[in-house]
Amino acid sequence: MDLAGEVPFKCEICYERFSLFKTLNEHINTHAGERPFKCGVCDKLFSNSTSMTLHMRTHTVKTPVRCEICDRSFNRSEYLTKHMRIHTGEKPFKCEVCDKTFSSGESLTRHKRIHTGEKPFQCEVCHKMFTRKVGVKHHMRTHTNEKPFQCEMCDRRFSHSGNLNKHMRVHTGEKPYKCELCDNRFGRSGNLNRHMRMHTGDKPFKSQEAKV
Repeated sequence: MDLAGEVPFKCEICYERFSLFKTLNEHINTHAGERPFKCGVCDKLFSNSTSMTLHMRTHTVKTPVRCEICDRSFNRSEYLTKHMRIHTGEKPFKCEVCDKTFSSGESLTRHKRIHTGEKPFQCEVCHKMFTRKVGVKHHMRTHTNEKPFQCEMCDRRFSHSGNLNKHMRVHTGEKPYKCELCDNRFGRSGNLNRHMRMHTGDKPFKSQEAKV
């Protein structure tokens, strides 16, 4: 960071800024899917040196703390405390508005924005606001046309992992949406909704009607 307090190096894909050019280059690897940093112990690959350094602590820590349920180890006791909530189901953080509970303070903070309407993260291209930083990251793909999720079966690419999961049902034949009236199953919720109109007698919207 320079004396003026500026962060001069900007990613042209997601517009996140960095104080060091080296950090920017490592960040760009996350968009390209490159992982040039390799752990010398277990050969795991990382897109940046910081992630690799943090990972290396799992090998070099002298007295790791270990989960007695799943045998996973952590280099800090507070990480183990948070992890244990997966097994215990403990949710000590409570929303004062709707009484919903959460396992972490970060999750509670994000949830509160539902009530306050706060959207602190903004797209620098179209100025759309979002409640979570990851929302901006995903939204930016509409501007960059980035599609980082690739189908291993047919090489089609998608901008979101959820779309890839839906697409995979074409290959796997999975049909998770079940009609409760006749037990027919569907790969997409939209197909189930259209099917349900056969039972309820509801007419589809004009834009969805079949062409004659």
